Amino acid sequence: MDAWWSMAAAGGAAGLGVAVPLGGVGVLLLQEGMLGWRRGLAAASAVACVDGAFTAGAVLAGSAVSALLAGHERPVRWAAALVLAAVAVRGLLGLRRPVGPPSTAPPAARIFLRFVGLTAVNPTTMVYFAALAAALPGRIGGGGPLGVFVAGVLVASLAWQVTLAAVGATVGARLGTGARRWTHVLGNALVLGYAVLLVLPT
Repeated sequence: MDAWWSMAAAGGAAGLGVAVPLGGVGVLLLQEGMLGWRRGLAAASAVACVDGAFTAGAVLAGSAVSALLAGHERPVRWAAALVLAAVAVRGLLGLRRPVGPPSTAPPAARIFLRFVGLTAVNPTTMVYFAALAAALPGRIGGGGPLGVFVAGVLVASLAWQVTLAAVGATVGARLGTGARRWTHVLGNALVLGYAVLLVLPT
């Protein structure tokens, strides 16, 4: 039982390790929360599910995951940058309309799928779990320990993403129309800047 608690704690640490750094997806999640708690919750659940799925793939496929991504980091970063830039530009263009909760909110399933896609192409997430895949083989057994580790990642990531959604919902409920507009301008500008940073030489 102590070993299982250790696996759960290790999974929680791994989940927080990828979730806490605020990147483009985190900014978009905050913005989604500002448009409504349910929207933020759908987005938070999507991000956490991708983190859990990537963890399962990392521990099951082992070093094959690292080998698959090796040499393809640049195309992945360009693809992610294009997706984030498109999202940011769309958000900025949408500011020509009044900012506020839309009269007809999109279905939660649509928001969920959108954030699944955004998180899945995030190169930070890919690189993190590729490194995890290279480090974990032989350290986690199959069956129970594997499930406990993945569950730890999922729970920790979900807790953090829900916190971001709650912060966004709280802030959004207290802001007036003008302030909400400027927060959306700043948020989309940050996402656009993050997209540019992805393709700059390192």
